[in-house]
Amino acid sequence: MENKKELRTWLNKFELDHPLVIAGPCSAETEKQVLEIANQLKNTDATVLRAGIWKPRTRPGNFEGVGALGLKWLQKAKEETGMLITTEVANANHVELALKHDVDILWIGARTTVSPFIVQEIADALQGTDKPVLIKNPVNPDLSLWLGAVERFYTAGINNLGVIHRGFSAYEKTRYRNNPEWQLPIDLQNRFPDLPLILDPSHIAGRRDIIFDLCQTALDLNYDGLMVETHHDPDNAWSDASQQITPAALVKIMNDLKIRKETSAGAEYNNKINTLRTQIDVIDHQLIEVLGKRMKVSDGIGALKKSNNVAVLQSKRWNEILGKMILEGEENKLSEEFILRMFKAIHQESINHQEKVFKQ
Repeated sequence: MENKKELRTWLNKFELDHPLVIAGPCSAETEKQVLEIANQLKNTDATVLRAGIWKPRTRPGNFEGVGALGLKWLQKAKEETGMLITTEVANANHVELALKHDVDILWIGARTTVSPFIVQEIADALQGTDKPVLIKNPVNPDLSLWLGAVERFYTAGINNLGVIHRGFSAYEKTRYRNNPEWQLPIDLQNRFPDLPLILDPSHIAGRRDIIFDLCQTALDLNYDGLMVETHHDPDNAWSDASQQITPAALVKIMNDLKIRKETSAGAEYNNKINTLRTQIDVIDHQLIEVLGKRMKVSDGIGALKKSNNVAVLQSKRWNEILGKMILEGEENKLSEEFILRMFKAIHQESINHQEKVFKQ
């Protein structure tokens, strides 16, 4: 990944005074639908119109896209509105058709990123072009796999690259459709600061009421853009209806978002400190979630001890945990004093949870 500053050049050409906004429906459904949405978006902050043409679904039987016919609709929307257009490509044939219809930006979906074979096929098909390519994170939280996909395109001579953070699948149900796992894109951004990073809040949220909060967090973390699924009639969309918003709602979100700008001598410091503080906030939130899960396990242990008439406090087990955590703390540059204080507090809370179970 040498000369990484080249990766940002394509984004700078837009000369935007705000983050890049990509908006449009999850799926292109009809020509009328695509054109109506495009015309509602043309006077907003959205620079790029998105629409899924080929829609690989997790399970068969759902709407899987209109296919190449939809590319003509995107072309017409581009002619009518002047917006750039983008769609997902999942194989070399998709690339050939997208290039033929002058699609401005291509994106690689999460299900494609997981396969080095398919990524390489697409990268080879794009050799010799200067089209920007945006690579979504893989379905599972694997930073190496994500970076590997980027490197395959870069090695193939595709320098106009960016990544899209769309969240990660998890077995346990949470408030998100796909857990953001903010630390992964933060790590990616720290390693490759000149690789444009775009948030897809729609796929993370799975519902429209938390899209604003996700967008604000992304901007606080210095993301370069947003890809928001937008539909003129979201409740009746043919795919992912609950996570799409109207163009009017998009306008409100864009107006309400706070975007930091470098306008004074101390702006660079303020920008960096706010980014670091947001990272701390994200990690603190993760800590609370993990501790909550730990206490649920403690509740289960308490119930098991109660049913077997076993005492709450097990000193031998506690000393084993403490010794192991002190060693792991040292490996992570955490003092023994801190580990002792933290785990004593966690242990006490665990005992409190188990005692509540005993009293039930």
